[in-house]
Amino acid sequence: MTEKAENTRQNILKTALNHFLEYGFAGTSLRSIVKDAGLTTGAFYKYYPTKEALFDALIDPYVEELYGIYDSVLEEFQSLPPEKQTENMASASGNGMDQMVNYVYDHYDNFKLLLRCSDNEKYGDMIHNLVGREMRSSKQYVDEMHRAGINVPDISDSLCHMIYSGFFSAIFQIIEHDMDRETAIENVGKLKKFYTGGWERLWKVQFPE
Repeated sequence: MTEKAENTRQNILKTALNHFLEYGFAGTSLRSIVKDAGLTTGAFYKYYPTKEALFDALIDPYVEELYGIYDSVLEEFQSLPPEKQTENMASASGNGMDQMVNYVYDHYDNFKLLLRCSDNEKYGDMIHNLVGREMRSSKQYVDEMHRAGINVPDISDSLCHMIYSGFFSAIFQIIEHDMDRETAIENVGKLKKFYTGGWERLWKVQFPE
């Protein structure tokens, strides 16, 4: 893509983001986006074939990047030997949450669009996928502890799903309530400590800070 074409694409995205945030998905017309972007309809369709495709372009890449951040943190943690995983659980988790919150705030309007202007299917899928990642990571942690001869109780999948669904849904209240970045980082840090204390009780371990 040429520099001119990329600039046009970015102009379309910026214009569309403003329209979707102001009028919602249903209330936004492609005609108004095309007009405000200073394009012809034919020129616009070279970039996005439908309103749905344009909306997806404003959300999907950012959600995928958020998964990438989370996966990277999990991979680094899981590379630790078993005896180091419990010792580093709190710091690794806290660092991961800070990275995620900062990324959300770097692209705040895109995540605001996800929560407030979609049909919530995308938001539900994001929460579901994050929960699935965390559940697999927890199972791997318990398995590693067992292989190392450390008695960590198994927790049912249904309970894990409830806990992590609540946790990730709570995190995105930072957008629902329009918190500033500093407040969001502080609140998510305290939320993490709250949940960490619960896991210490359930797993009968201590996660040093």
